[in-house]
Amino acid sequence: MSELNTAPLTPADLDASAFQPADLAVLGEGHIAYVRPIRSEEVRRFFPQAPALTPGLDLFALLSASGAPIMLADSRETVLANALAQDLHTVSLH
Repeated sequence: MSELNTAPLTPADLDASAFQPADLAVLGEGHIAYVRPIRSEEVRRFFPQAPALTPGLDLFALLSASGAPIMLADSRETVLANALAQDLHTVSLH
């Protein structure tokens, strides 16, 4: 995995008009993953091939920076461990 660019930001780096929607969608891809608590009723929204689950379960999804699903688990610690194993920095979504 490549290293993160640690060079200081310049005003040109912060020019929002230079960003296209596709640029924003992949910002952090391969470096950042999101941990999102979800209910079993929401699983198919993120994981279309997932089997039907018992309603009312509290689960955790690990999503790439672009929102692509990486994994689903019944514990936050499991998705954090998977992210760590893949050298991903995690942030939480609520």
